[in-house]
Amino acid sequence: MSNRTAITVDDLTVAYNYKPVLWDIDLVVPEGVLMAIVGPNGAGKSTLIKSILGIIKPIAGSITVFDKPYKKQYDLVAYVPQKGSVDWDFPTTALDVVMMGTYGSLGWIKRPGKKQKKAALEALEKVGMLAFKSRQISQLSGGQQQRIFLARALVQNASIYLMDEPFQGVDATTEKAIINILKELRKSGKTVVVVHHDLQTVPEYFDWVTFLNVKKIATGPVKDIFNDDNLTKTYGINYKVSVQQ
Repeated sequence: MSNRTAITVDDLTVAYNYKPVLWDIDLVVPEGVLMAIVGPNGAGKSTLIKSILGIIKPIAGSITVFDKPYKKQYDLVAYVPQKGSVDWDFPTTALDVVMMGTYGSLGWIKRPGKKQKKAALEALEKVGMLAFKSRQISQLSGGQQQRIFLARALVQNASIYLMDEPFQGVDATTEKAIINILKELRKSGKTVVVVHHDLQTVPEYFDWVTFLNVKKIATGPVKDIFNDDNLTKTYGINYKVSVQQ
């Protein structure tokens, strides 16, 4: 972990139909952490990710990426959306989906060339999907589709990776493969922020955690703040999680 700040969220408030979904959020994400965002359904976890990406416009507050607005730094950020938000019937191959990750560096005018194709094939190999490069994405299993979207993010060679429930609907083998890649990204100095549901795996998978329930409850190193007190404040019930550090 470096001394730089990857993402700064300042006084962020987001509302849908006048109902606050995020309220007065202050959050600093240090560079080089692998961070989970945890909280109950409706806590605003996906909304926070989309606000950082500029997909959702807040009613108050500001967000910076390496001390500049996201629109000036978008090429430093890769995004893996929730699986349910993707049109998997779109007629395209696994390789084509991964190649889309190179468009940011090319601009929309140029077509991907040999260099981009090589990078896409290497990313597919890294996620164990090279053998499926010509397969239509609609013909892939849920876990395979998730690996393809992870490969698309990897090929962007970003500094920050934002992932919205990357383990949702995947098998144990895929989950292990994904977390190993995320740990490799952190090891190489990247910042990885993951919306995550399985509280039992937080201590094993992550070194940083943010508890969220419309308001920020706590944020910091897992070893310091992943405890029954913060879990109870976040989920509103008396939570007991066996934490194995």
